[in-house]
Amino acid sequence: MGVIQELDTQLTNMIAAGEVVERPMGIVKELVENAIDAQATRIDITVQQGGIQSIQIVDNGAGMDGEDATKAFQRHATSKIKKTQDLWSIKTLGFRGEALPSIASVSNVVLETNNSVQSTRVEIQYGQLISAKPFPCNQGTMIQVSGLFLKTPARLKHLKSVPYENSLISDVVQKFALSHPEIAFSLTSDGKQSFKTSGSNDLLEVVFQLYGKDIAKNSIVIDDGDADYKIKGICVHPQFTRATRNAISVFLNGRMVRPYRIQKAITDSYSNYIPNDRYPIVVLDITMDSQLVDVNVHPSKWEVRLSKEQQLEYLLRELIPSAIGNHIQAPLVNMERVVKEKIEVQSLFEEPIVKPLVIKEETKEPVYVADEKITQVVEKIETIIPIEIKEEVIRPLPKKEFPRLRIVGQMHGKYILCEGDEGLYIVDQHAAQERVHYEQFLNEMENTKHTMTSCLVPHMLHTSNDLVRRVDEINDAVVSLGIVFEVFGDDSLIVRELPIWLHDIEVEVFLQDLIDIFKNDTEISKSKIRKHEIATMACHHSIRFNRILNETEMNEVITQLAECEQPYHCPHGRPTFICIDAGRLEKEFYR
Repeated sequence: MGVIQELDTQLTNMIAAGEVVERPMGIVKELVENAIDAQATRIDITVQQGGIQSIQIVDNGAGMDGEDATKAFQRHATSKIKKTQDLWSIKTLGFRGEALPSIASVSNVVLETNNSVQSTRVEIQYGQLISAKPFPCNQGTMIQVSGLFLKTPARLKHLKSVPYENSLISDVVQKFALSHPEIAFSLTSDGKQSFKTSGSNDLLEVVFQLYGKDIAKNSIVIDDGDADYKIKGICVHPQFTRATRNAISVFLNGRMVRPYRIQKAITDSYSNYIPNDRYPIVVLDITMDSQLVDVNVHPSKWEVRLSKEQQLEYLLRELIPSAIGNHIQAPLVNMERVVKEKIEVQSLFEEPIVKPLVIKEETKEPVYVADEKITQVVEKIETIIPIEIKEEVIRPLPKKEFPRLRIVGQMHGKYILCEGDEGLYIVDQHAAQERVHYEQFLNEMENTKHTMTSCLVPHMLHTSNDLVRRVDEINDAVVSLGIVFEVFGDDSLIVRELPIWLHDIEVEVFLQDLIDIFKNDTEISKSKIRKHEIATMACHHSIRFNRILNETEMNEVITQLAECEQPYHCPHGRPTFICIDAGRLEKEFYR
């Protein structure tokens, strides 16, 4: 008798749940995608205990009739595709027909749906249909998931803390809001609403909700593309960065994905503006013919494959630096004092008491008072000044020219102080000269890269056998520098000729640094090689800190910086100068 058996439906659904339903966040993602596919304009998400206790998604979409409401929980039952050819042209977020049966196999699920003709209620407990009957409900669909993983304790044990699971759910809902600003989203966790958008189709409004006013006002709008790709969204001024890639949000045809190479192209586009260990804030929705993208890669649908991915990378590396370069300006120093509510906690088990704020007319200072003492304080204060909150229209960052600066002086032999139309400008003299020399070396290299000089004694570099075998790849990457490495034995390379623009450089160190880059990176771009080495040379030739400059030297630094193509950042991404707004200075002096 054979030992191979066909698994029953419930067991296959539970196995599939291991890929589709890893944690509560995955359930929220799948159900919200269904709501978006149903043309919902409002989606409300409610979770209890990080989604472990319960998850509820309510939408006002198309809804389903009674037959479809039951059939939707059958494995590989879907309305999104019908034939094989449809797999190569998927226009919806869902299509596999795995999510609902997988979710229902590891939880209690209640579905209420109304398609304006029929309204139905379906209840399923851990894969078993309990009931399916007519039930009065609003247009759209409500689905509630509870008791997640109670019958699979090993899965339940590996979930993290409630705050951690909440943070994952919040992040995915916020990503949905960024990809679909035309939909009104709300997220309520343990009875408290933590996120809400209006669905006004204004991306800057959602950015304001997530990142605050300063970032929304410093957003640069992108709306461009080529014959295959249309790119819309925002990239934020390099003054605002993050420690991780999480603020780089990329959507392909409205689909939330994790495309490493696309994220890397975006990060590389900021390489002239931010340090290597920082990441930009970018939101891009990339639309294309659905036949150019394969979304049938993994059940979770986080991964996709693009047939013209390199073309998209080149397009991003062209559009983003161009957009930043057209709108870049000196970072403004925020000196505003933020008055925060003072919170007094009575004990670990009591609700915190938020003390209200009143302002004394004579001192203009905030006074915090306990609730029970408001009456007595109001009697003593002659006037309570109302705090008027004005609604501010958020507009993207305008294009600005290099400011006109007049030298005021120098500080500590490090910073050049200037005045301009906006206020007080502080110039980092070393970073400014780095930028100037970087562009000078770049221009010199372009103009003299074909002028070579023979070495009296070839330069020999000892390296690993692995790098010796990659000599053709290395030469292809450094061809723009005019340098050619030749194999010399099993573990050495030699260089017989050097471009004339290297005449001022310590050649041995330069070449060794060049080779060392390949030890750490498997992929080396020509632009990265050129930027790294020229930036190093620019740094070595620049004015150092703690050097006193006379007025002529300071004026020369500012004049040369103003003539640069990108004067706002040094080659390593640090700002060359910042601005303290004149209006904020006046506030500090109570003007």
